[in-house]
Amino acid sequence: MRVPVTARSLDSQYRLLDLWPERPRPALVPDPPPVESPQRDEVTKLRAALAGTAAAKVMNATELMQALEKVRREESLPTTLAAFDTLLGGGLPRGKMVELTGRRSSVGRFAVAISALAAATSMGEAAVLVDLGDHFDPQVAEADGVDLRRLLWIRPKTLKQAVMSVEMIAATGFQLVVLDLGLPPVRGRRVPAASWVRLARTAEAHGTALLISSPYPVTGTASEAVIVAERTRLQWLGRGKSPRLLAGATTELRLEKHRHRKAGETTRLSLQVLEGLPGGGSSEFLGVPRVPPLNGTGASEELRGTPRNSEEPKKRPAR
Repeated sequence: MRVPVTARSLDSQYRLLDLWPERPRPALVPDPPPVESPQRDEVTKLRAALAGTAAAKVMNATELMQALEKVRREESLPTTLAAFDTLLGGGLPRGKMVELTGRRSSVGRFAVAISALAAATSMGEAAVLVDLGDHFDPQVAEADGVDLRRLLWIRPKTLKQAVMSVEMIAATGFQLVVLDLGLPPVRGRRVPAASWVRLARTAEAHGTALLISSPYPVTGTASEAVIVAERTRLQWLGRGKSPRLLAGATTELRLEKHRHRKAGETTRLSLQVLEGLPGGGSSEFLGVPRVPPLNGTGASEELRGTPRNSEEPKKRPAR
């Protein structure tokens, strides 16, 4: 059945449905103005006048800073230890976290940390040592080449404080941060796995080379590479009942994990104690061995026999 409806009734119904008759209708927003190019007109004209290869090398200050930052990120921070740097492909990668683990019987973890700090500070970089194990000696470190004016030494009391310190310091622009957990048992409870992931992301965001020295694995999958210090062989001077002096140590390093290299590669890290050797100067052993030049096999020539610039001690005649 059809019902006739007048136009007036339809108009009243429309007004009842329109709850906000005075509400402004939406209008289209005009297009935004074109964004100006960061390049200056002189640079644009110069690029247009040059050939294709030469034009690609012309850049303004902003592009130059971005290119230098990219090149710096791709460079590694060497530790001057050939055996350790070989496993990492040239040194500690910037923006990545590397873990060095070793048992109590292994030797060389703290020596690697000191060598990395000495290499970084001698290059003019600012470095940080978060010393949870409390093994750092400023006098020994300065004798081994660490520039104390460019080093920040932090001594936390627990593992949680150490991880928090590393996360805050890495975000301030330091190029090398070393976290040494000391000997077992590590002070403080274990931190969640997410804490190490945050450290890795912080290092990547700010281009910081992060080295974790631990007696056992702690970083899990968050680290770029994991190097394990295994068997250690000590070398002594002296025979028989006479007092013997520690001449050096050789530690086998194994690449446990790397995201861009094949795992399982091994090298030998040889360290020599110059103090206490014949002709070496002081007779006091200072604890942190100096690192001699290494040959291609990773073994030191000075540890294979009589040290250079020294003579074999003569036997005293029997009375």
